[in-house]
Amino acid sequence: MANLKEVRARITSVSSTQQITKAMKMVSAAKLRRAQDNILRMRPYAQRLNAMLGNLMASADEDVLAEFGTVREVRRVLIVAVTSDRGLAGAFNSNVFKGVNALIRERYANLSAASISVMAIGKKAHEYYTKRGQAVGNYTHVFAQLSFDTVRVAAEAAMDAYRAGQYDEVVMVYNEFRNVATQIIRTEQLLPLLPAATPEAAVQTTNVDYIFEPSKDEIVRTLIPQSLKIQLYKAVLESNASEHGARMTAMDKATDNAGELLKSLKLTYNRTRQAAITTEILEIVGGAEALAAG
Repeated sequence: MANLKEVRARITSVSSTQQITKAMKMVSAAKLRRAQDNILRMRPYAQRLNAMLGNLMASADEDVLAEFGTVREVRRVLIVAVTSDRGLAGAFNSNVFKGVNALIRERYANLSAASISVMAIGKKAHEYYTKRGQAVGNYTHVFAQLSFDTVRVAAEAAMDAYRAGQYDEVVMVYNEFRNVATQIIRTEQLLPLLPAATPEAAVQTTNVDYIFEPSKDEIVRTLIPQSLKIQLYKAVLESNASEHGARMTAMDKATDNAGELLKSLKLTYNRTRQAAITTEILEIVGGAEALAAG
């Protein structure tokens, strides 16, 4: 039977852990509200921008689209993996790694490991892919000061590398936020950018009679880089909201599990204590009977 001192120590340890998980749940709940508001405001803007870009690209000159829309034979790929800076969020980060592995297995099975690079956004992805020698760049600071400007640096690096011919495709893998308990792994092609590669634009594209000032081609040249940056920023915001939702759910379950464990430990403690008391009583009674018999 367990030692009383050991059981008391475990009860104290589990109680402390329960307080920590409860506090982490409250912190994540507070951060989730702001992150959820941010992504809900961003989604309509990103969808409308893609729809407008889809309309313009359908009739734009080929030389305007050549910079970011030229389809090349895929020999080198850049995967943008968006994770969090911290753990304790359930399967949030591991799901991204699984998504990247599934993408490589299903879409780039013919490429060697040296032909696939990973732009890791978030410390967990950076650590994971650095160990495997696949990480390019260092974007572990993005979530520390999350803003469009910090994400824009990563987007511009991916765009410059694609323009220079270092990569033939750029694909994003991230967690899309649905609700507190549900995050879905999304895989989206960032480059090359084609009208068919933007689902929102394909659905909403209509024949709209725009008045262009300056020229249409000039507007398209400006909108394409902006749209690419917005797409990556949206993915990071989705991941940020998903992270807090996943951590809130994980800490809620951890708190409940700690509570169940405490009940079990207290029951064990009471049983052990009662058994010890009973043993002491039996020893006293036995000693008294021995003295009386003598």
